[in-house]
Amino acid sequence: MNKRIVLTAALCLMGASLSVAADRAAGEAKAKEVCAACHGADGNSTDPNNPRLAGQWRDYLEKALRDYKSGERNNAIMSGFAKALSQKDIENLAAYYSSQKSVLTQKY
Repeated sequence: MNKRIVLTAALCLMGASLSVAADRAAGEAKAKEVCAACHGADGNSTDPNNPRLAGQWRDYLEKALRDYKSGERNNAIMSGFAKALSQKDIENLAAYYSSQKSVLTQKY
């Protein structure tokens, strides 16, 4: 009986964690709407003034966006964009960009 209760509780928790998972498709849509002009559609910016986001760690991207939103990290352009993002937008964007393949180039 105890095993059944523990198993049921574990399955419920797994289901709950899956339901709040980030939505990469929503992140891609938001990236195209807000971020692509500077960072590229897939996060591989070709402008050396704009960082490449593709392949970055998800938690790093989330923290950076939260810090821009709160003002803890200061950049006039990024702060303006980040203030308009919801927590879910931040999670979705981070999930999308972290799942993209980074394209590295060499300077000669």
